Amino acid sequence: MTNFRCTIVAMACLLVILLSGCSSTQIKSVWKDPSYLGRPQRVMVIGVFKEPITRRIVEDEFTLQLKTKGLDAIASYTILADKSQSDQAVISKMVTQLGVDSVLITRLVSKRSVRVYYPATVSHRPSHYWKWHDYYRDGFDMVSTPGYSTKQEFALMETNLYDARSENLLWAATTETGVNNLNQTLIKPYIGSILNIMVDSGLIRESKD
Repeated sequence: MTNFRCTIVAMACLLVILLSGCSSTQIKSVWKDPSYLGRPQRVMVIGVFKEPITRRIVEDEFTLQLKTKGLDAIASYTILADKSQSDQAVISKMVTQLGVDSVLITRLVSKRSVRVYYPATVSHRPSHYWKWHDYYRDGFDMVSTPGYSTKQEFALMETNLYDARSENLLWAATTETGVNNLNQTLIKPYIGSILNIMVDSGLIRESKD
């Protein structure tokens, strides 16, 4: 029974660590063109990823969250085929035809792995010491959590905003997010963090009620 309890405690601790790691995004750098005083209104969102499904998930989520903040956003995959994603001439043509004023590009730069070791712990179970033998027995009745190690993966992401007409960089952010896999569960809070940074930079307004 004691070993089973220890296993449950260890698994619970590991789950908390993984979940907290997956939801955390750290800002590495943020830059904004000091001469740019406007705000984007109509944005084309481009996700640069090898897997088409990842591109679609990222672009859809960016588009959805940008729209909640009052912007007219367009996911590039809806008008730009995967095979044309690297064709700058095709992209420029679509930008002109759609009348967008800015282009938001996000991509995965790199990944790194860190192995973290969590040492074993020993703690007393809560109890009442109404009698001396209860207190005495409690000295032998402890809960121990065995030590364990886990591998944490971190994704370095870049998100840049460009002026559609001049093609100049208006704003850029580099972030690092704790991940296991770049999946839909992690993409939503990551994009929420990016939009919060854009709000802090004065590029977009808070969500409309």
